[in-house]
Amino acid sequence: MADVVTVVGGGLAGSECALSLAARGIAVRLFEQRPGGDAPAHHTDRLAELVCSNSLKAMRPDSAAGLLKEELDCMGSHLLRIARSCAVPAGGALAVDRERFSAAVTQAVEDEPLVELCRERVDAIPDGPAVIAAGPLCAPELAEALAELVGGDRLAFFDAAAPVVDAQSINREVVFSQSRYEENGLGDYLNCPMNADEYQHFWDELVGARRVIAKEFEERDLFNACQPVEEVARKGVDTLRFGALKPVGLVDPRTGHRPWAVVQLRPENAAGTAYNLVGFQTNLTWGEQARVFRTIPGLEEAEFLRYGVMHRNTFVDTPRVLDHTFAIPGRDVWLAGQITGTEGYVEAMASGVLAAANVAARMRGYEPVRLPNTTAFGSLVAYATNPNTQPYQPMHVNFGLVPPIEGGKLRKRERYRAYAERAREDLRAYLAQRPELFADAQGQPLGLTS
Repeated sequence: MADVVTVVGGGLAGSECALSLAARGIAVRLFEQRPGGDAPAHHTDRLAELVCSNSLKAMRPDSAAGLLKEELDCMGSHLLRIARSCAVPAGGALAVDRERFSAAVTQAVEDEPLVELCRERVDAIPDGPAVIAAGPLCAPELAEALAELVGGDRLAFFDAAAPVVDAQSINREVVFSQSRYEENGLGDYLNCPMNADEYQHFWDELVGARRVIAKEFEERDLFNACQPVEEVARKGVDTLRFGALKPVGLVDPRTGHRPWAVVQLRPENAAGTAYNLVGFQTNLTWGEQARVFRTIPGLEEAEFLRYGVMHRNTFVDTPRVLDHTFAIPGRDVWLAGQITGTEGYVEAMASGVLAAANVAARMRGYEPVRLPNTTAFGSLVAYATNPNTQPYQPMHVNFGLVPPIEGGKLRKRERYRAYAERAREDLRAYLAQRPELFADAQGQPLGLTS
């Protein structure tokens, strides 16, 4: 195995991976196509440029986003440390000055003697060890090479995902369990029944809701393969009722009759802690999704673990093409960042840390990293690499992915606090067992130890 690791992509995942490898005493060649390459969503040639929001989400320790930041502190994230130094006021969230943040990350990479920054586009899969962190707008040539390696049907170019809600926020006095034509109430789906007035109100709100405006490079063909639910609704008031919301084969146990329309919820994971709204891929703004979809009977108090999205996004079918380390089996090639289907700024940083640790493990003959699935990022990795996750759509960290707390039913805040406490204990114990991978070249811990 070569002594130098190739990292493709200078975004959050690639920059974090390069700095994390260097901290372990491993040399890196980091390739970034800007400024010469075509990058339609970017505006500068700096590394780790934030192209959407400048928010890295909540800091609360009893939130999934806040817990993820704690975990990254423990694992030695460089970019999270830089983000805190570039923070701007944002209430309970961590938000950064975009220009200061990207400039600081670029400077950190350029100042690191073990990292060589190469301003070149990469069109082929490099010889290993290599980390592909090319991002959601991967260059066409590299995407084609990746498709040849993993299989063309295992690489997607659009993210069209329905919203996911916390199972415990669903009103089970209204929502009933049943698959079509089954009468025993033991079906795989949950069903939100609507009468005619409820359906009409939902339809009116849906077709009048505010939508996200697609970027120019997305507008040409974004919706060719998959229509947003609001666009289907605009074709006629009954279109959804004879499509995704058809009530055929279902009986509402409260009335003994077939509803006028039904929104079906499908389990997102084996534990049944999260459900997605079937057929509800959407281009509505997140605020409008919360408002409109809470008009659905049984979802009045729904907590959204993720909102629906439709945008350009290159990602692989991770559960079927990558192993639990995000490596391509049989190759010394790992994927990191959004190309694995893990969404979010801090999640991208986490995937860079994880890729660096696993590359180091392979190079030095150690066992690979397997984070506890009770942790925020460990649960996301477990979800993303589980062959039973099907169909696979990008996901960010949320408490709907972690194993439930055993015992009595807890209120949401108590439950989240219990999740966080368990995660801290499990991660601390795991890292204490793996000092060979979470220490620098001088043997000092990379992250916080308390």
